[in-house]
Amino acid sequence: MTRQSYLAMLVLVFSLMSGFVQAEGSDRININQADAVTLTELDGIGESKARAIVAYRESNGSFKTVEDLTNVKGIGEKTVAKNQARLNLE
Repeated sequence: MTRQSYLAMLVLVFSLMSGFVQAEGSDRININQADAVTLTELDGIGESKARAIVAYRESNGSFKTVEDLTNVKGIGEKTVAKNQARLNLE
């Protein structure tokens, strides 16, 4: 198995696992607890932006408002607005 195939398989497994967790509750994503894989489910959030969100949260503590996501480099107001209905803090 090539390294790329192995990584693709890991991403698929993590995506499926996070999907099962979300299926139990709602499709909202807690930006204060979600891992990078879960954050990539948001519109306009790829792997690097998801990692930046997690790194920002680890350095600065929990987000106080959803709009605080704009403090993360590469996340703008449009991205927050597109995902507003799916974001929560709890």
